[in-house]
Parts: sequence; structure tokens; C-alpha cells
Amino acid sequence: MDVTLRRLPALALALFALLLLGTRPVLAQSVLRDAETEALLQDMMAPLSEAAGLQPNAVEVVLLNDNSINAFVAGGQRIYIHSGLIGAAETANEVQGVLAHELGHIQGGHIVRFSEGMSAATNISILSMLVGVAAALAGAGEAAMGAMALGQQAAMGSFLSFSRAQEASADAAGVQYLSDAGITGKGSLTFFGRLQNLEYRYGFSQDDDATFSRTHPLSGDRISRLQADYKADPAWDTPPDPDQQRRFERIKAKLYGYLAKPADTLAHYPAYLNDAPARYARAYAYHKDARMDLALAETDALIATDPDDPYFLELKGQVLLESGRPQEALPLLRQATRLTNNNGLIAGTFGHALIATEDSRNLAEAEQVLRAAVGRDRENPFAWYQLGVVYGQQGDIPRAQLASAEQLIMSGQPSAALQNAEAAEHSLPEGSADWLRAQDVALQARAQLERARARD
Repeated sequence: MDVTLRRLPALALALFALLLLGTRPVLAQSVLRDAETEALLQDMMAPLSEAAGLQPNAVEVVLLNDNSINAFVAGGQRIYIHSGLIGAAETANEVQGVLAHELGHIQGGHIVRFSEGMSAATNISILSMLVGVAAALAGAGEAAMGAMALGQQAAMGSFLSFSRAQEASADAAGVQYLSDAGITGKGSLTFFGRLQNLEYRYGFSQDDDATFSRTHPLSGDRISRLQADYKADPAWDTPPDPDQQRRFERIKAKLYGYLAKPADTLAHYPAYLNDAPARYARAYAYHKDARMDLALAETDALIATDPDDPYFLELKGQVLLESGRPQEALPLLRQATRLTNNNGLIAGTFGHALIATEDSRNLAEAEQVLRAAVGRDRENPFAWYQLGVVYGQQGDIPRAQLASAEQLIMSGQPSAALQNAEAAEHSLPEGSADWLRAQDVALQARAQLERARARD
């Protein structure tokens, strides 16, 4: 009986830990950043944000390198989309349906209310544990185990029911946001259809009983529940934005070319396809395969169709830069930076090219460009790193240390960030903006270190 008493609470805690861990989104995936992709996702998000009563850029869309078909929110006003979802969708309208649904989670406060569902499940779990302990004390070890198991099942059922209710609420909100934005829900239904096909393919039961073991309603149930609302909406027959679809096909091909093996990309986008998406994908495939002449031929063909497209210019500049030809990349990246009004990612690449020329006469321009880049996009560790290089070559060690601290804190290296921030603080003019910023970064680093110690 003593052994049973020691094991039962441990078993309860272990099972409940699985319940907790199984419901939290994993943020370990790497973030994929691309200026063209981010611009499109934000343009797709803007009308939905406005429909929800927010500013157009209030909600940020972040792309994660994960080939599963998923999207989620994890606190704040950020929607995370997996690269696998972009690959699975055929239209921009389908992705907008997903964004509308996730916006429903944000506006419904579902992440904040997560604790409500967990609290109810915890209470059930604790009660079952106490009943099990009481039974064990009375000498009924098997009854104790049964009570524990039933309690854990009830706790899981309570949480899953709560989760499905949140999903249904987000579905309904998504319908409303699409409607208020004048966007058809056809893509949303089509995407649920894709998910349903995957459920069939992987053998997920479609029986009513299967619903109770899922965090999400069955896709077929969602389609049945939502299609009447979508079809009754005045926006049902509104054609999707053709320019948005054109842009989506480009970024989808770009993503494929960037992530897939070159051989797979060339099989998927064979040489006889001469549209922009195919050339985009092949340019990345050839570049990854170190076939630079072919990569540049594809970028030249793209630029010939639109000499002022900043993303075509950026791509050719990137290929040249990474081929060891930074001087040739400069005019392309300079123009792309200008055309995108100093987009932080493109400007960061331009600044890197200026440094890579190893010409000290380019350092002043590199500093100007990189300061503008981090001013537009502070969460850009690459640009911060390059700015630190510029300051180091100029002999401005305190600002080089501050820039390094900025880069390190965003790269998950709080110890090194703290060291650089404190060194910068000691050398910068007291009371200056940079001195104050060094203190801020040091505080961030200490907070991260304290959280890490608490977890350990």
C-alpha cells in the first residue's frame, strides 16, 4: 500500500502534465522572414483587422518554418502561420479564411481565457487524485487507480470541450470578419475541405463519438455549420482580389524554392514554365545548387518583365552578393531599398553588401542604411549584427557593443547580450538615447536569465 501511495500522486501529476503540454503551441520553430511575403500577409490581414475594429497593421502575421498545416495565436496580437499551410493552400482567399479564424481567437481573448479551461480541468484532476488517495488509504488499490484514470479522462474531456467551444467561436467570428471586409468565404470552405480530405487520408474517424477526443471540431461538421452563413453573405459571389492571388502564387513558389531540395523544385517547376512563380522557384533552386549562371538568367528574365519590381531586384542582388560579387549587387539592392521605402529586411541586405565590398568609403552609407533598417524593423537581428560590424570598423566600440547586445537578445543569448549591454552602458555618454537603450537591453537580458533559472 505504501508503494501505491507513492506512485498515485506521481501518476496524476504526470498525466496532468501531459494534458498541459499537449495543449500549448510550440514556438520552437524558426521564423522565416521575407519582405515580399510579409508585405502580402499584412495586406491580406489589414481589411480583416479593420473589420474587427482594429488598426490595419495592429495584428502581425509571422511565418514559421514548419511543414505541418497549422496556424495559431500565442498571446498578443500576432498570428503564426506554418509554411506548410502556405504550401497546402491554392489561393490567397483560403489563407485569408485562416487569418479571419485566428483573428477570432485574438478578439475573443481565447489565449487569456485558456486558464479558465485549464482551471476546470485541474479541479477535476485534483478531485480524482484525492478520491484515489482516499481509496488507497482504505486498502482499495485497484479502485484508487480506477478513480484516478476516470478523473484524468474527465479532466481531458473538460478541456477538450472547452477548446472545441473556442474553435467554434473563432469560426463564427471569422465568418463575420470576412463578411464585414467584403471578402468571400469560398476559400474558407475550400480549405476546410482540404483538411477533411487529410482526415480521411490519415484515417481519422468521422463518427460523432470521435469529436469528443479532439481539440477542434471535425472539418465536416465545421463545413456543415458554416456554409449556410457564408452562402447567405452578400460577399459570397465577390471575386477574390486577382492581384492578391498573383502575389500569393509568387510567394508560394518562392517559399517552395527556398525550402525544397533543388531537384524537387526543378521537377515541380520545369524549365518550360516561364511565368514569374516558376522562375522565382528555379532561381532559388539554381542558387542553392551553386549554378549561378542559371540563377542569374532566371532573375534577369524576371526583371525584364518588370524592371521596377523591388523583389526581383532584391533577388538578383542577393544572388550576386552570396556569389561573392557585392559590388555588382549594390545598384540592385540600393534601388530595391528605395522602392520599398527602406524595408528593414531589404535594407539590411543592402547594408551587408556595402560592408562586403571591403571599401571603407562605403561605411558611412552602410551606417545610414542600417540605422534606417533597424529603425523600421527593430526585430531584425541580422541588421543589428551588420550595424555592429560598421561601428566596429569605424572604431565606435560602445555602439558596436550596443548593436551586438540588440542582436544577441533577439537571438536567445541573454548572457552575451547582458555582457555587451553593460559594457556599452559604461562607455556611452550618460543620459544619451543609446545609454538608456543599453540599460533597457540589460534589463531584458536579466529578465530572460531569471526566467531560465526559474525553469531549471
